[in-house]
Amino acid sequence: MALGAPEQGGDDTGLESVGGIFSDINITPLTDIFLVLLIIFMVTTTAIAEAGNEQGGFKVNLPKGGKGDESGLTRDVTVAILADGRAVVAGRVLDDAALAQAFGDAGRRSAETLVLFQADEGVPHGRVVQVMELARQAGLSRLAIATRAERR
Repeated sequence: MALGAPEQGGDDTGLESVGGIFSDINITPLTDIFLVLLIIFMVTTTAIAEAGNEQGGFKVNLPKGGKGDESGLTRDVTVAILADGRAVVAGRVLDDAALAQAFGDAGRRSAETLVLFQADEGVPHGRVVQVMELARQAGLSRLAIATRAERR
């Protein structure tokens, strides 16, 4: 017995119009869903990248401090230290070994590389010193700590 054939005898003429089995798959709705998801991901990743600036979307709450002279500074390497102690360079979370490698690469490019540390207010002082020590061991001597200006 064929699928969609009448159970009682008779001819098979007009079977498709009477309610036979539709065996073709329509992928148009599936394609529409994928295109909508692609657009959503493109918009959200762009918004995250723009909101995070150099930090790639990670929020760092800088401590308050006096305004320094930023005119002649070139930031060759910016390290953000998050509240939980993770270090972020160029939008990537790095462990200490990868961080030391990044500092070593920067030191080989130029001996005058400036490393700017953006540590969250809640980060223990020891963690900031530990990351700065990794930079110093890589031969980098120009180290700076970022702060935000106080509102008056």
